[in-house]
Amino acid sequence: MNRAFPAFLLLVLAAPAAARDSLGVFGGWGAFRDANPARCYAIAEPEEGESGGSHRPFAAISWWPKNGVKGQIHFRLRYDRGDGRDVMLHVGSKRWRLAPGKGDAWAPSARHDAYIIAKIRQSTSMSISTTGPKGGRFTDVYALQGAASAMDAAALGCARAR
Repeated sequence: MNRAFPAFLLLVLAAPAAARDSLGVFGGWGAFRDANPARCYAIAEPEEGESGGSHRPFAAISWWPKNGVKGQIHFRLRYDRGDGRDVMLHVGSKRWRLAPGKGDAWAPSARHDAYIIAKIRQSTSMSISTTGPKGGRFTDVYALQGAASAMDAAALGCARAR
């Protein structure tokens, strides 16, 4: 289990949210449900490695039933990315260029979300990398043990909220 996860779990649970429910912890991944707005998500922090950063990085796969969102992938990057820099996701032998924000990244489409989730279910790790605003490259690596179970718990947690 990811040693950083229990600390993150405490942070998630301590954060202000209306009626946040824990749906379970699976390996280094957790699954949660928020009542308002109705949403569920599987979430993890990267494995131990590079420390520091201006953000607390995470990977999340979310369901927003009232918005019709099913399995949307979102990454919070450790640092803001440099202007014009690509954000690359590696899962198994596959690579994707993600749709970047300043300190976040998403799959470019719902179809990509579905394909990436399928690869997450088959793989043992994934990494996301980019170049920061000062030119330094950084990578966050996520163990995928428990990711499939956490995604299933999140999807089931929001199945009735439609």
